[in-house]
Amino acid sequence: MILLRAVLLLFPWLLMGTALAGSQTLERLLESPAAPAGVVFEIVDRDPQALELALPWVRQAAERLEERFPGLPMALVTHGQEMFALQEKDKERNAALHAQAQRLKQDKGIPVHVCETFAGWKGVAPEAFPSYVDVAPSGPAQVNNYLALDYRHLVVPKAAVLRKMAQ
Repeated sequence: MILLRAVLLLFPWLLMGTALAGSQTLERLLESPAAPAGVVFEIVDRDPQALELALPWVRQAAERLEERFPGLPMALVTHGQEMFALQEKDKERNAALHAQAQRLKQDKGIPVHVCETFAGWKGVAPEAFPSYVDVAPSGPAQVNNYLALDYRHLVVPKAAVLRKMAQ
């Protein structure tokens, strides 16, 4: 019982390890002499409105990366509280977010992945997300899949940090 509690208490920290291990900054990536195999953006935030700031940041970062490295493959994995804003039922209320996610995929070729495991913990079925959002079995595992393809890991700043940067 004590071991189970310890594992449950440490689990969020283990997931954060994925978010921090081997991650780079946008500026360091832009300074690279050669193009990486690809870039995976990771968003994981407790703020349910984080995508309002994070998706424009990803789009801007993707544009800068594409300018520097034309044709660079990119992907986005969002697997925190923020991902629930992309549910089909909230499409009208979060129309701007849904449009941004669609544009990332259509205009930039950036697939948008959410985490089926976290959704399931919150009672949300994979079918709750629109077709332009890929429901990956696990957000951290999806990030690791891209890392296995030699993608560079770019953790998107938390909403609180992005708010401060905008001031």
